[in-house]
Amino acid sequence: MESLSESVVRVDVRNIGGIDEASVTLPDGVSILTGRNATNRTSFLQALMAGLGSRQSSLKGDAEEGEVTLELGDETYTRTLRRRGDSVAFDGDPYLDDPELADLFAFLLETNEARRAVARGDDLREIIMRPIDTDAIDAEIRECKRERDELESEIEKLDSLERDLPDLEADRREKVEELEAAQEELESVREELDELDTGVEESRTRKREMEEAFQRVRDARSDLEDLEFDLETERSTLAELNSEREELRETVEEAESPEESPDRLAGRIDELRRRKRSLDDDVNELGSVIGFNEDMVDDSGIDIDVDEEAAGDDPTDALTAGDRTVCWTCGSEVETEQIEATLDRLRERRSEKLDERNEVRAEIEKLTDRQSSLREAQREVERAEEQLDDVEAEIESTESRIADLEERIESKQAEIEELEAAAESVDVDGYDEALERHREANGIELRIERLEDEIDEIDDEIADREEAIERREDLRAEREELADRLTELRTRVDRIEENAVEEFNEHMETVLDILAYENLDRIWIERRETEVREGRRKVTRTKFDLHIVRSSPDGTAYEDTVDHLSESEREVTGLVFALAGYLVHDVYETVPFVLLDSLEAIDSDRIARVVDYFRTHADYLVAALLPEDAAALPDEYAYIESID
Repeated sequence: MESLSESVVRVDVRNIGGIDEASVTLPDGVSILTGRNATNRTSFLQALMAGLGSRQSSLKGDAEEGEVTLELGDETYTRTLRRRGDSVAFDGDPYLDDPELADLFAFLLETNEARRAVARGDDLREIIMRPIDTDAIDAEIRECKRERDELESEIEKLDSLERDLPDLEADRREKVEELEAAQEELESVREELDELDTGVEESRTRKREMEEAFQRVRDARSDLEDLEFDLETERSTLAELNSEREELRETVEEAESPEESPDRLAGRIDELRRRKRSLDDDVNELGSVIGFNEDMVDDSGIDIDVDEEAAGDDPTDALTAGDRTVCWTCGSEVETEQIEATLDRLRERRSEKLDERNEVRAEIEKLTDRQSSLREAQREVERAEEQLDDVEAEIESTESRIADLEERIESKQAEIEELEAAAESVDVDGYDEALERHREANGIELRIERLEDEIDEIDDEIADREEAIERREDLRAEREELADRLTELRTRVDRIEENAVEEFNEHMETVLDILAYENLDRIWIERRETEVREGRRKVTRTKFDLHIVRSSPDGTAYEDTVDHLSESEREVTGLVFALAGYLVHDVYETVPFVLLDSLEAIDSDRIARVVDYFRTHADYLVAALLPEDAAALPDEYAYIESID
C-alpha cells in the first residue's frame, strides 16, 4: 500500500449503507462528493462517521458484517459493524472514544439533531448544553466548598494565635522581670552567706557536709516541682478530655438514624442515570425519525408515488387517488392522513419523553443532594465515634499517669522530709543564721529554675505560633484559588450559554450578510431565565428564544416566526446553530472533520458561500452535493465523482 502524507486521509469501506466496497482518499481542506441521488455519497459520509466513532451508521441490507478503516497520518483506526438480530453491534478502535460532540455539531447530515432543532422548534438550550456533565460540576462545587470551609477554619485558628501573641509577650516580660528580681535577691543572700562564712571558724569538712546536704534538698525539691507541674498538666488535660468526651457523646446520641441508606440511594441514582441515558437515546432517535419523515412528507427530494392504475377512469377515484401514497417505510399503500397521524403521535411521544427526561434529571439532582447530605452526616458520626474511642483511650491513659504521678509525689515529699532532717542534723553549732540563709537561697534557686523553664516554654510557644502564622498567607492564597475555582464552576454553565448565544448571533449576522436573503434583516437568539416545573417544584431555567426580524417593502421592521422562514433560510439557520455548538465546545480540538449533506434546499451560489464560510473552521470539510450545485464552487477544492 502506498504511503500517505500526513495531511491525506484514506477511507476504506465495506458493506456500509449502500456501499459494497470502496476506497476514497481525502486531502486536507474541502472535499466535494458530487453526484446524483443514490450514488452512495451519504453512505460514504456515514461510513466516515463510523470510522471517527459515531454509531449513526447502518449495515448494507444484505450483509451481516461491515468495516471501515481510516488512515490519518501515521495512525490507523478501524470500526466493525455486525448484525445481531434487529440491531447492529459496533466494535473496533475508532478515532473518538465518545462521539457525542461530533454527532451533535460536526456530522451535519440531514438528520443531525442540532441542524433540525431550528426547524422543529426544539429546545435549543438543551441541545447546546447536553454535552456538559452538570452532575460532575455540582459534585466538584460541593468538594470545593468543603475544602474552602476547612481552610477558613484553619485561617481563623491562626488569626486567633496572632491575637494571643501580645498577651504571651506581656507574660514573658513579667516572667523576665520576676527572674531578674529573683537573681538579684539570690545574689544578696549569697553575699550575706559569704560574710557569715568569713566570720565563723568552722572546719571545712562541716561546711562541705552542710552544703552537700542542702544541695540534695534542692535537687529533691526541684524534682518535686517537676512532678507537681506534670501532675497539674495531666489534670488539666484530663478535664479537657472529659469535656471533649461529653461533647462527642452528645454528637453521637443526637445523630438521627437516617430513614434511607446512601448506598441504596446510589443504586436508585444509577438506575435513574441509566433511564436518562435511555431517554436521551429515545429522544435522539425519535428526533431523527421525525425529521426524516417530515422531509419525506414535504417531498424533499423523494417523490411520493400515487397508484395511477388504481385510480382508473372513475372521476371519484381520480379525485381521491392523491389521498393515498406508497409508504416509504413498509412499501404498502396507505392514506396520507395516516402518515400525518403517525407523525403527530411520534411528536407527542417525543414531547412525553422530553418531559420525562426533565423529571428524571430533577429527581437525580434531588437524590444526589440527599445522598451527599446523608454521607456527610454519616461521616460526621463516624468521625465522632472514632474520636470518642480515641478520647476514652487517652482518658484511661491520662488517669493512669495521674495515679503514677501522685504516688511519685508522695514518695518525693517523704524523701524531702528525710533530706531536710538530715541537713538539719549536721552539727553546725553557731550556724543557725547560716542555715536559714542556705534555706532561703535554696528556695530562690528553685524559683529561678522554674521561671527560666516558664520563659523557655513561652519562647517556644511564641516561636511555634509565629511559624504557624507564616503559613497563613499560603492558606489565604489557597483559599483565593478555591474561591476562583468555585466562581469558575458556578459560572461555567452561564459562560457556555452566553458564548453559544454570542457565537450564533455573530456568525448568523455574518452569514446573512454573505447570503443576502431578501427582506430578512436579522436572526438572533435571546437568552432569558424562566420558571419551569420539575416534578413538584418550580425551578429557574435558562431558555433560548429564536427571533426573526424582517422588513416590509416600506422599510418597517417586524418580528416573524420560524414557520415563515423559507426552507433555505431554515437550513442555513440550523447549520449556523450547529456551527455555534461546534465552536463553543471546541469540537475542532476533538475531531478535525465537518461533514455536510442534503443542502439541496439552498441555491447553488449560497451553497458555495456556506462551504467557503465553514471551511475556515475545520481541517477537513467533506460535503455531498448535486453536480449542478458543485459547479458553483471553486476549482481549488478536491472533487470526488464516484465512490468505489
